[in-house]
Amino acid sequence: MTKFLLFITLNIPFLLSAQELKSPSNFLGYEIGTQFSRHHQVVDYFTYVANYAKENVKLIEYGKTNEQRPLLLAYISTASNLKNIEQIRLEHLKNLTGEGSPNKAIVWLSYNVHGNESVSTEVSMQTMYELLTSKKQYLDNTIIIIDPCINPDGRDRYVNWYNQFKNKNLTTNPDSKEHHEGWINGRSNHYMFDLNRDWAWLTQVESKQRIKYYNKWLPHVHVDFHEQGVDSPYYFAPAAEPYHEAITNFQREFQTTIGKNHAKYFDANGWFYFTKEFFDLLYPSYGDTYPIYNGSIGMTYEQGGSGRAGLAIKTNIGDTLSLKDRFNHHLTTGISTVEVSSKNAEKLNSEFKKFYQNKNHKYKSYVLNGNTDKINSLTNLLDQHNIEYGFGKEATLKGHLYSTNKTGNFKSSTNSLIVSTSQAKGTLVKVLFEPNAKLSDSLTYDITAWSLPYAHGLDAIATTNTIASASSDRKIDAEISIDKNAYAYITDWNSINDAKFLASLLKENIRVRFTQKPFSLDNTNHKRGSLIITKPDNSNNKEFLSVLQTVSKRYNKNITSAQTGFMDSGKDLGSNSVKMISKPKIAVLSGDPTSTLRFGEIWSFFEQELDYPITILDDRYFKRINLSKYDVLILPDGFGYSEFLEGKTLDDITNWVSNGGNLIVMGKAIKNLANKKGFDIKTKEEKKDSTISLKAYDKNERERMKDAITGAIFKTKVDITHPLGYGYNEDYFTLKLGQDAYEYLDNGNVVYLEKNNNHPVSGFAGSEAQKRIDQTLIYGVQKNENGNIIYMVDNPLFRGFWENGKLFFANAIFMVN
Repeated sequence: MTKFLLFITLNIPFLLSAQELKSPSNFLGYEIGTQFSRHHQVVDYFTYVANYAKENVKLIEYGKTNEQRPLLLAYISTASNLKNIEQIRLEHLKNLTGEGSPNKAIVWLSYNVHGNESVSTEVSMQTMYELLTSKKQYLDNTIIIIDPCINPDGRDRYVNWYNQFKNKNLTTNPDSKEHHEGWINGRSNHYMFDLNRDWAWLTQVESKQRIKYYNKWLPHVHVDFHEQGVDSPYYFAPAAEPYHEAITNFQREFQTTIGKNHAKYFDANGWFYFTKEFFDLLYPSYGDTYPIYNGSIGMTYEQGGSGRAGLAIKTNIGDTLSLKDRFNHHLTTGISTVEVSSKNAEKLNSEFKKFYQNKNHKYKSYVLNGNTDKINSLTNLLDQHNIEYGFGKEATLKGHLYSTNKTGNFKSSTNSLIVSTSQAKGTLVKVLFEPNAKLSDSLTYDITAWSLPYAHGLDAIATTNTIASASSDRKIDAEISIDKNAYAYITDWNSINDAKFLASLLKENIRVRFTQKPFSLDNTNHKRGSLIITKPDNSNNKEFLSVLQTVSKRYNKNITSAQTGFMDSGKDLGSNSVKMISKPKIAVLSGDPTSTLRFGEIWSFFEQELDYPITILDDRYFKRINLSKYDVLILPDGFGYSEFLEGKTLDDITNWVSNGGNLIVMGKAIKNLANKKGFDIKTKEEKKDSTISLKAYDKNERERMKDAITGAIFKTKVDITHPLGYGYNEDYFTLKLGQDAYEYLDNGNVVYLEKNNNHPVSGFAGSEAQKRIDQTLIYGVQKNENGNIIYMVDNPLFRGFWENGKLFFANAIFMVN
């Protein structure tokens, strides 16, 4: 037996070469496209093919998900190309500087970024098989990179759920349970984030790991495979307007070239499809737009189906849409994309080179001032995108001021961050930093404003001339010196990094205070919210000083050692205005009332940023919870609160607040508390126009845009004396996602839109929506006996990328008491 096993082991390569490459169906033991494969089966097939066809396939694991599933890339080409793949890659990247003469087309196919849009991972296996067999002629001048599943955690969540609830016999009735996922669905990743909107912001582990390899290749063509509603036909390029102005004529034209090739095959098969609708090319964090702003032909392909479709479903016109149908459509467009790219390899290379040359962007440099932590947060993001930057010098600059949205003067210093468009990633810089993206059409698929200076809370100027900068090869480190003989230790409160520092100390049972009043000591001014860690408060903690030193170093925190509690001006450290920060026990509602995405942002914030424990409560058993065990309860944004916030549940929450609880209510959850007894929040009354205006049917959609705000940035005022506003300046730029409007509170208006300041500084807001939000609340606090109700109309944690909002959320947790 041992000799037989040894013979088999030694001769595996021979045996493999003596057999034909197995198709996915033969390998898996079922016809591909007739059932859903779990992620480990997909990994097994890709591993098998890579072992079988070593000369033609190189398989790498580029990372792992939060649930420890492997993330894979398969490189597919001829033996000669793969043998020289690193030289091909480097020659390709020479196009960025106008050097070299590459002749290979680089095509990257990304599957299943949304886990319950599940057919595409099945297609990835068959696509690889076809490229190695019947379509291998395309490999001569093409490198194909396949990511079989961007979101394995979400996909396995869907597949496991579907396999649990599907009927034994094929059930096409859309009423069946197998066609109705629950609240925790497969679309998003472990933390309920939409990975298709995270390409630019890189908040999630999958995105961070993938972008390293994407930027190593910067392919000519990138396709993101999706599914849409059951009753929709297939969508492929060209995309809809608005196109961002940075998109080149060739990128537009080649989308049409590929679309027409797809249409040829769809026409021959009698398959329905559409182009130029719904899916535009503006928001920079999609799997089509991010590649476009890096020189690719980026495209989204959308097959009707998604999580509702299962193995087969009846459409609204009585047809049956099967998994096999969905499979064949995606397989066709994937192979067609490779075909067109291979036939146009020379053109793709020449146009890719042009993309990176002779850019004439309006703004040549962006100069940013601000808190060191905020600068570091932004440079960390730029590093991940391979965006170059430097630091400035003492000077007065003229250009577009982000603070006023007008031309003016700006003081720079040696700590000013400078990011120029005169670099390889210049187009991406323009798109991410420009004050206001130009809209060719107000009907868009996503938000219309995202400018990084606003998102990171930095004062900035955009200049039409290039500003020289010094090397970026430095890190601004704090001078951390803990005097063991000091009476107290003081540090500032300005950024989310400070909140991480505080959370870490509380977890280590270090007692921390904060000041409600400014004070000065030893010629240093300390603002409201400054953290104070005293030796008397921590006298029973033997590890106090060593923990403080370790945590300060971890978060690069400047610590001022105070030899006395007697202040030069302002309140002394023993004053009642110097409050102890509790170690709050926090609960977050999940389940049907809430949006999975909005819940996920909160969950991710606590676990991946603050690293502070929370308890997740589900609406199904919420009535049985003893709320007195918690200090903070968070109600995430969501559309399902109308029944939840009624009767005994509402009474229990109200009584808990009265007894000292802090309730944080976000987004649409506020609607269900507005105008109710015990809640000061009131919806703003709309003034109806009595004039009757008749409109043509096809104008209705555009008329509705008058009432819409599609992710626009507004300048608001902040009450910096309120604990919810600690760490902020008097102006705050909020990202507003809709027209919900609430009147000012009687007291506790912390962030608000002033009268006649209802126009966006960036992005689209309809004329009627602007009127509606005039003089309305953004964030406010209602005192309710011993507790507080914190209203957050706008989302400070949106998609994890609105960095400057996060401190408001931390204030709501730690400072409001």
